[in-house]
Amino acid sequence: MAAQATAGQHSFAFEGIGTRWEVSTPAVLPAALRTRLRDRVEAFDGDWSRFRRGSLVAAMARAPGSYRFPAEAEVLGGLYRRLYELSGGAMTPLIGGSLEQLGYDPDYSLQPRGSATPAPAWDDVLKWSGRSITTQSPVVLDIGAAGKGMLVDLLAAELEAAGMESCCINASGDLMVRGPEPLAVGLEHPYNPAQAIGVVSVRNQALCASAANRRAWGDGLHHVLDGTTGRPVRTAVATWALADTTVLADALATALFFMPGSALEKDFDFSWLTVFSDGSAAYSPGFAGTLFT
Repeated sequence: MAAQATAGQHSFAFEGIGTRWEVSTPAVLPAALRTRLRDRVEAFDGDWSRFRRGSLVAAMARAPGSYRFPAEAEVLGGLYRRLYELSGGAMTPLIGGSLEQLGYDPDYSLQPRGSATPAPAWDDVLKWSGRSITTQSPVVLDIGAAGKGMLVDLLAAELEAAGMESCCINASGDLMVRGPEPLAVGLEHPYNPAQAIGVVSVRNQALCASAANRRAWGDGLHHVLDGTTGRPVRTAVATWALADTTVLADALATALFFMPGSALEKDFDFSWLTVFSDGSAAYSPGFAGTLFT
């Protein structure tokens, strides 16, 4: 997903959580604010990453117990629980063990350990209440479907607190755009990253995408797994979601792999586009984009 930058913007780029971040603002960011943004990303990764052995999530994978997370856990837990219920367990934060079974593990071995395994049932192993997460057995939590979006919103809050009312935060394709000027964003072709299948205009909203060609390995293996089977989803190949917050857009972009957008619209205020493996596409009437023919 490529964004067309607006004139008069100053850009600050850095690496964090294995992702390139680019923050564009009308004025140059002070050094202290740039440090706060980098530190916020590092702290989030230190709590939530299943790839860092010192994180809270890594501790949960080693031993059951009660764990206290930062304030964003309340939003993440409520959103994941709702989507878990709506999808019949297909979308779940407990998918980490299934991903590791297929080779997407902390060592990036990319070597499956055997057949796919379903994620455990939420109520059998997990109680998530606000900032507190209690487990009955070791579990591998993975918030990858919403975590990066959550972090974009946290950085946007830092900028707003510093008086930056206009900004664009680009976390390798997960975008938050605030301010009077819209941003034209190309929609990446799911089979050819050098091509676009359309363009969408984003203004005072977030746009997030999910695609089966990202974080893919082996024979048909990719990171979007159905929690009820532990196997990669085969129907949808790319999705986009526009919403007022990046955490919601990020989560719904993944949820579109498991549910029709028209069904999700009954519970969430957003617009969407889904491209399927047969080449067809579906989108909401309010999707502010144009698909190329």
